[in-house]
Amino acid sequence: MDLFTIADKTFSSRLIVGTGKYSSPAVMVQAHDASGAQMITVAVRRVNISDRSKESLLDYIDTSKYFLLPNTAGCHTADEAVRTARLGREAGLSNWVKLEVIGDERTLFPDNEALIEATRLLVPEGFVVLPYTTDDPIVCRKLEDAGAAAIMPLGAPIGSGLGIQNANNLRIIRECARVPLIVDAGVGTASDAALAMELGADGVLMNTAIAGAQDPVAMAEAMKLAVRAGRLAFLAGRIPRKMYANASSPVEGLVGR
Repeated sequence: MDLFTIADKTFSSRLIVGTGKYSSPAVMVQAHDASGAQMITVAVRRVNISDRSKESLLDYIDTSKYFLLPNTAGCHTADEAVRTARLGREAGLSNWVKLEVIGDERTLFPDNEALIEATRLLVPEGFVVLPYTTDDPIVCRKLEDAGAAAIMPLGAPIGSGLGIQNANNLRIIRECARVPLIVDAGVGTASDAALAMELGADGVLMNTAIAGAQDPVAMAEAMKLAVRAGRLAFLAGRIPRKMYANASSPVEGLVGR
């Protein structure tokens, strides 16, 4: 089995899914099941952790089946993200965190400088930090140096569905990375997920591509299969790209030649 390890945890699924934008909790539960994912990310600010007697997003997630990855969605400064991560851990969610520090409201691009700062603060406190960043190889290296357990460069802006916009940068990041590489954001359909894996990503994280699909449950299954196919293709090794044709049936040895 092709297992996937981050820090001290090992997974058989390389697809990570989210919890936002679903039409109902029931659809979310069905999509999670169809995806085959074992890790689910949830925004700390969307979880009712002050009064557990009231309905919470966690009521619809079987934590014996799924590993929770809290995220700091909605944070705009390093201090805000650090406080949110601490709040999630104190509430018993996890010492893992998908670290998000948004730098621009229109594009939702991350503030990489603040992201590195927050990583440097959280890692010594025992957090397993998975930072959402741009597809900048230098920033990814600095996040690794700061102690990130994985790097999570975007494929395209959050929720855009544009697919992988800079394949070459992801190849460079893959070549240099010493920790798992997870493509986070921008996936629109199954072929985008497959491409991310074919480029060498260790995993893909998505939310809108599934939750916003006309049939989220069917799309979740499509994404599961795409991630598996892309990973297998990467391991198999694609043929080189060539300018001209290359006959699949060699002419050498044919009768009459």
